[in-house]
Amino acid sequence: MRNIIFSLIAALLVVGAVEAKTYEPKWESLATAPVPEWWDQGKLGIFIHWGPYSVAGYKDRHRGYAEAITADMYKKPERYTEFMTEKFGATMPEFGYKDMVPLFKAENWDPAEWAKLFKDAGATYVLPTGEHHDGYVLWDSELTPWTAAKKGPMRDLIGDLGKAVRAEGMKYGITYHRERHPDRFTRETGLIDEEIERMPEAASLYGPFEYDDAFIADYVARWKEAETKYQPDFMWIDDVPFLREEDPQVAKFEAAFRKMMADYLNAAEGWGKQVWFNNKGKTINWPEGVGCIEADNLKMETIGPRWQNPATLGTSYAYMENEEINDLYKTPAELVRLLCDVVSKNGNLLLNIGPRADGTIPEGMKIRLLALGDWLKINGEAIYSSNPWKTYGEYAGELIENEEGVHYTSHSMHIHEQEFRYTSKGGAIYIIAFQPLEKSITLKSFKGFNQKIKSISQLGSDTSIDWTMTDEGLQLRAKNAPFNLASVYKVTY
Repeated sequence: MRNIIFSLIAALLVVGAVEAKTYEPKWESLATAPVPEWWDQGKLGIFIHWGPYSVAGYKDRHRGYAEAITADMYKKPERYTEFMTEKFGATMPEFGYKDMVPLFKAENWDPAEWAKLFKDAGATYVLPTGEHHDGYVLWDSELTPWTAAKKGPMRDLIGDLGKAVRAEGMKYGITYHRERHPDRFTRETGLIDEEIERMPEAASLYGPFEYDDAFIADYVARWKEAETKYQPDFMWIDDVPFLREEDPQVAKFEAAFRKMMADYLNAAEGWGKQVWFNNKGKTINWPEGVGCIEADNLKMETIGPRWQNPATLGTSYAYMENEEINDLYKTPAELVRLLCDVVSKNGNLLLNIGPRADGTIPEGMKIRLLALGDWLKINGEAIYSSNPWKTYGEYAGELIENEEGVHYTSHSMHIHEQEFRYTSKGGAIYIIAFQPLEKSITLKSFKGFNQKIKSISQLGSDTSIDWTMTDEGLQLRAKNAPFNLASVYKVTY
C-alpha cells in the first residue's frame, strides 16, 4: 500500500512539473488566490456529514456532534454499553465502529433527488464530506479498502453526487477531515487493539496512530486522488489544532498543506476553473488572507473579510436520531434570519444536513430547506450577488454598533423587536425586516443619506410603502403588507 501511495505522488509530481505554476507553496503566494465569482455571489451552500457514524445517529446523552461518536465511544465505553447493546446486540470490542461500516448501505439514496432538493433550497454549491476523522472514504479510492466503493454502499458516493449536483448547475466541492485521524481512535482503553486483533484489516481504518512521514504522504495522496478524479470546485480542510504546536513533524505537515493547496490551485488553472478553499479553526489554520475565514457555527459581530459559516440545522452535523424525533432543528424563520445576518456581514452560509444511513433526508430537514428556498425565490435579489452596506443592521430604530473581533460561539437566535439587516447591490439598498412594519419606524442608518431615493418597494408585492426622509433617518411603514418569515424592502436611488 505504501508503495502505491508514493508511486502516485511521484507520478503527480512529474505531471505537475510540466505545467505552468502560478502559485508557489508559500503563504504569501496562496494569499493572492482570488475569491471565485461563483462563491462570492452564490452566498448559500449545502454541507453534508454522512458516513458510517450515521448508522448510530447518536452521541452520549444526545449531546454534541453525532459524528464524534467515533472518538467518544472508545474514550468512554461505559457510557455506550446500553446504547450499543440495544441497537446492535453487542458492544466494544465484539461490535465496534468497523462493524457499522457494512450497515452503512445508502440503499435508498437517490443523488438526483438530493441535488434537486438542494437546488430548490436556493443553494449554489454543495460540499459533502469526502472523508471524516474516521478513516472511511466516500469516493472510489485505490488507496484504502475502507471506501464506499468496496464496503457498505458499494458505490462511488462522491462521484455520483457530483454528477447530480453539477447537472443542476451547482458547484461541487469535497470536505476533507483526515488531518485529525491519528488522534481519533484512542488506544488507552485497549478496545481498539482488541478489535484489530479480531480483524487485522481494521488496523488501516483505526490507524495509523502517529503523524509520521507515511501518514503525511498518505494524507496528501488521498486528497490528490479525489482532486484528480472529481476536479472539486472547493477544497475544505477541517480545524488543525496541532499546527499550533512546536514539533518538527508539525512543520513537515504544514509544508505538505502549503504544497497541496498550491498544487490544487495550479491544477484548477489547467481545468479552467475558479476554485476556493477555507481557513478554519478557533484560531485559523493559515495566516490571515489565505482562504475564507471559517469556524463551526461561526458568528461575526462586524462586517468582516470574506468568511463562511458552516452552520448546523440542529446541534449535530451528522444525523442525530433524537433531533429528528423531537424536531429540534432551527425553524424556517431562524434559518432566514441566519442567512440574512451572515450575508449582511460579508459571509456565506454553508448550511449543514445530516442524512440517515440509508441515504434519505429527514422530513424535518426537507421542510426547512424548502421553506428557505421558497423565501429566496421571492427575496433572493437581496442575497445573491449582494454586498454589505455601510452597516450590517439595526434594531428598534437604534444602530447596532459594530464590535471589533470575531466570536466563535454558536448564534443565539434571539430576535429583537423590529430588527433589520442590510445588503446592497448596484443602485439599491435592501432593508430586511424580521417583523411586520405595521407601525412607523425610523431607520437611523439612513441619517445623512445624500442620495436621492427614487422609490421604495417590497420584493414580491405591489403593496404601497409609506416612507419619508427626515433629519433622523428614513421613516418607514408597510401597513397591511404581506409577511412571510422576513420582508425585504428595496430602496432604489
